[in-house]
Amino acid sequence: MTGLDLVADVAGRLRAVLNEPIHDLERLSGGASRETWGFRAGERPLILRRDPPGRAGDFGSMALEAAAIRAAAAAGLAVPDVIAVDDGEHLGTAGLVMARVEGETVARRILRDDAFADARAALIAQLAGFMAGLHRIDVERVPGLAEPDALAYLDEMYAEADDVSPTFDTAFRWLRRHQPPATGRAVVHGDLRLGNVIVGPDGLRAVIDWELVHIGDPVEDLAWACVKAWRFGAAAEAAGVGTVEELLTAYEAAGGHPVDRKTFDWWLVEKTLQWGVMCMKQAAVHLAGQDRSVELAAIGRRAAEVEWDLLDLLAPGTAPGEPVLAENGRESETAYDLYGRPSAGELLEAAQEFLLGPVTDATAGQVRFHAKVAANVLATVSRQLQHSAAARERTRRGLAQLGAGDLSALAAAIRAGAFDRREAALYPFLRQTVHDRLAVANPRHLGRG
Repeated sequence: MTGLDLVADVAGRLRAVLNEPIHDLERLSGGASRETWGFRAGERPLILRRDPPGRAGDFGSMALEAAAIRAAAAAGLAVPDVIAVDDGEHLGTAGLVMARVEGETVARRILRDDAFADARAALIAQLAGFMAGLHRIDVERVPGLAEPDALAYLDEMYAEADDVSPTFDTAFRWLRRHQPPATGRAVVHGDLRLGNVIVGPDGLRAVIDWELVHIGDPVEDLAWACVKAWRFGAAAEAAGVGTVEELLTAYEAAGGHPVDRKTFDWWLVEKTLQWGVMCMKQAAVHLAGQDRSVELAAIGRRAAEVEWDLLDLLAPGTAPGEPVLAENGRESETAYDLYGRPSAGELLEAAQEFLLGPVTDATAGQVRFHAKVAANVLATVSRQLQHSAAARERTRRGLAQLGAGDLSALAAAIRAGAFDRREAALYPFLRQTVHDRLAVANPRHLGRG
């Protein structure tokens, strides 16, 4: 289906849902896991979020998202009005229509533009207040929410990713050995961070994108907002606008339970790892053909950023270097898939599909965004072609010294506990390999604090 045909198809489906004329329909950029469309129904500015065709979400999940938003609205929290929910009967896939809230969602503008200077000063208290209010909602107000075990959920997603990361396995091992007791049981947004909030010059106007809402530990939301990826290059550790201490203090002042810093730090590692596994999983969706997308392909290589951030959390100050020779160290002729998936060829294929397909006929906003993604994909492949030989040789030597045949074997050994008392040998190797991966995937991340 061409871009123009797709717009006409979605417009017709929206008319069936709302029974109103549809105007100014445009596919909006962003939203790797769901489609986002802006439009007018009569004179009302509205937003449609729906599952991509061919990649359906869990049945009923959109209705749960709508129920959570409505519960938040009833609690006086800043959320969009829910207009309609469709299980796919009319929209083709499950979808949610909401009122459009005016404001900015692009994090880099919120963090840098002068127009949002006052908003930046207010956001920590506003985000903390929203979380505290959300976590006070009785979980029975949103019946049917999943209550996943945090580590089991990540394990399952990691197993589906069709990729491997010794650094991720090291983080899994650390999390299991240091897990604190639960601090509570609450409705958790699951993705509350810059990019999923609408901000005006006065600050927070609405929290959006509720697809990960679930029952869990309230500290999850606090830690997720502080994952380094959601600072978008800003130095401040809490959402790019404040300190962790400011966030936790504001949360308690707004009625949230006091949060122990050691517990928060555990959840920060867990949530950082979650984002890394999500990067792998989204690439796996593309590679499996469920939703061919240059954006999903590019996200897979962002796992290297998360590996770097995890090492900063788990072993701050560790320098890249050759690991200490392990007993019975051995070399192997196995290929060293240092850069993970998508491979260079798979990235080029994704860029080619985009350039030969929707670039010529899709809506302008989405094309501009994906064109930038495709350009970054090509730059990544170019860097890999220039630097891969030396990096692969370093990886080969390091694996031999650690007594592992390849990265998959090393990851399995880490998960089995073989390196629990050998961190002095392991961490320099991880730092070196992640440095080499990141120098290809996004060298700018190496210089970010």
